[in-house]
Amino acid sequence: MAAGDEKHCRKWRYTWESQSHIPTLRLLLFAKNANPSLQCLNLKVQLFPSQSLVAVSWFEPAQVSLRVPIPRVLVDFESPVSFRALDDHIEVKLLLLLPVDHPVVSSFDSVMNLSDDPVNALPDVSEPLVMGSDVKNLSSRAAVHFYCGSCSFKLTRNPLRSFVEMPSVNWREVADNWFGACCCSFGGISEKLVIKYANSYTCAPGVCLLSSTSITLCKDDLIEYNFPERGGEECNSKSDKFEEGINKAAINSEISMERSSTCSEIGKTIYNSDESSRFADSQNEKLNVNLGHEVGEEKSNHDDFSRSYLDSHVPADVAMASSCCAHMTSSVHILENEDWQHQCCENARKEHKDTTAMEILASQKSFLNGFLEDVFMARSSNLSEDIDWCEFTCPQCKSVLGAYPSCKGEAPVDGGVRLFKCNISTCLPVRGSGDLFRQYTMGKMFANKLVECANDESSFRFAVIDLKAKSPALQIILINPDTWSISGDCFITEDSEVPKLQLQPVIKLLFSECSTATELQLRMTEEWITNNSAESIFMLTYQIKELVASMMSGRDAYPPSYASIQGLCLSSMQR
Repeated sequence: MAAGDEKHCRKWRYTWESQSHIPTLRLLLFAKNANPSLQCLNLKVQLFPSQSLVAVSWFEPAQVSLRVPIPRVLVDFESPVSFRALDDHIEVKLLLLLPVDHPVVSSFDSVMNLSDDPVNALPDVSEPLVMGSDVKNLSSRAAVHFYCGSCSFKLTRNPLRSFVEMPSVNWREVADNWFGACCCSFGGISEKLVIKYANSYTCAPGVCLLSSTSITLCKDDLIEYNFPERGGEECNSKSDKFEEGINKAAINSEISMERSSTCSEIGKTIYNSDESSRFADSQNEKLNVNLGHEVGEEKSNHDDFSRSYLDSHVPADVAMASSCCAHMTSSVHILENEDWQHQCCENARKEHKDTTAMEILASQKSFLNGFLEDVFMARSSNLSEDIDWCEFTCPQCKSVLGAYPSCKGEAPVDGGVRLFKCNISTCLPVRGSGDLFRQYTMGKMFANKLVECANDESSFRFAVIDLKAKSPALQIILINPDTWSISGDCFITEDSEVPKLQLQPVIKLLFSECSTATELQLRMTEEWITNNSAESIFMLTYQIKELVASMMSGRDAYPPSYASIQGLCLSSMQR
């Protein structure tokens, strides 16, 4: 083959693609400015099972032969191969014995005994990114430092040993659904559970909170951070109240109040129906372990309150009141016993402090959900107008690593910084075999969260909104979340070493960038969002730029005729 022909052939690219649960493997061959329907005369396709490759040849006017490796799937080589030359690409279809997502195919390494061969061993890319086991993996290590994924700068002052899973952003709704909100629903345990969760998952030194896409570290655990000073009197007051509430809640859960000489007076003071009800609730709180523990344990403690606690400490007529609605009557009988007045005083004082802490936390509801939200892909229902999200950069290379919540210059509001897993490493070298976050990329994290959002909302239309500018930046339509694909350059010489391929799980989507759109185009985008009930997703500016670059790169996996559908560009992203 002439040198000119070889140079021309190297421009050809291939893309293997298969849909989940469908036993068909499709090959797309395309090149820039090529028209196979006119140029590829006498098109032939041959399979070489022993070499795991397919050869495609034609005359143009000299003979051209392309060699494409077949990915590790179960091809039915006895079935005929179908192929055709179209205006801008060649399409080849192979039948499979089993779909690509069949368990036998997914465990192909062990079946073919390739995992013990370091030469043939392939990277673990055949499974979607799993984002739910990091707490267990991190906890199994004695201590962990975190490093910048770009320059390997050590971010943490001391090694971390405590790793806790961040609660779901829907914990308030879950608590209400589980316990209810009426007076007979375990004494208002739903609201108390929410408060306990908020207290338990605040940012504390030495504790790492994990969500599916990010970790949250206390600012005191970071090296060389430079946050803005507190901004205004109003913001200072809000933060001070929040910290005061957290401190009081922590003190109340660990230290029992000393008895006071005014116990009798306080006991008489709370001898009314409202305070009696509060006293009964305080007995429940005294009996139970912190409400941030297992929900089942909490429910059991409340069910057994009158049987296990009252029966052993109060007169028989009081012990007979076993339901939560009878707690008020029970507390009245208890107060008639002078021996209980000291205990009454103690619990009244404790209840007063607990109520104060609850009121303080209740005043922060406008932004509690906001900074417990996974800001990697925030939803409108979990954002607060009082909270601004600021980018957190590496102290050394200034690359963006995550974000933190700010209130009028005060940052971070809750003392925590969110670092995205795709931007950091758990050890050196970065992305090495010991790095627990080595499989995380911006594209994979976005693809998985997008599929999760589509399943939750039953919607496949999305609008990515700039978190700062609050303006649309991307239109996205998810057209297939269960595709398997791999792309690369074709080979033209027989002595070229053909690599082994592994299909990767991807999502196929249509997108349109509108961050630089005109005012008219923005109005049209907003109409599209409204008319199609598109789900809004809020992201940081740098994230959107990376996503656009990734989607633009994904367009290269398809021929020009696939480039645009209904005015949107076709692309794919790895899961």
